[in-house]
Amino acid sequence: MRLVLTSLITAVAATAWPAHAGGVLVKDRPEAAARASLAVTSTAFASGGVIPVRHSGDGANRAPPLAWTPAKGAASYVVIVEDPDAPAPAPFVHWLAWNISTPGLPEGGAAAGVAHGRNGFGSTGYGGPRPPPGAAHHYHFEVFALDGGAKTPAPGADRKALVAALRGHVLAKGDLVGTFQRR
Repeated sequence: MRLVLTSLITAVAATAWPAHAGGVLVKDRPEAAARASLAVTSTAFASGGVIPVRHSGDGANRAPPLAWTPAKGAASYVVIVEDPDAPAPAPFVHWLAWNISTPGLPEGGAAAGVAHGRNGFGSTGYGGPRPPPGAAHHYHFEVFALDGGAKTPAPGADRKALVAALRGHVLAKGDLVGTFQRR
């Protein structure tokens, strides 16, 4: 009986958790609708490339440096890093940062006035990739340019509070995807 139940659960999980099973990324949610796009880059990895171990939970766990094209009229920027490959109802949150006044962040993500939210590890700030051994996971470094009317949450807020603050205030958005795999 146990073997049959285990096989059934495995079969259901295989069909219920396809690639990118972790739900909708913030960039694809209606709250983040935008008319313009941003080009997001990093000197640490190329679009679609492998995130260096230094920027993972297995390394120094430091946010990679990011840069993006400035958006006309932007009062501030938001960075959200999510892993949609995690088997959960929503993408796993690795980083929430907002009140960013410049079109980029240095390695580590520290800059004057930047607020950081609670990640999926239960801490505040950047939490680098640490997927279970096996398949590569995709990490979306999403950037949102906000108008001056956005009321961002207090530091330490979660994804839900930050997404609510985006509604109707996103001027432009962009996404840089990196991969990471543990052996």
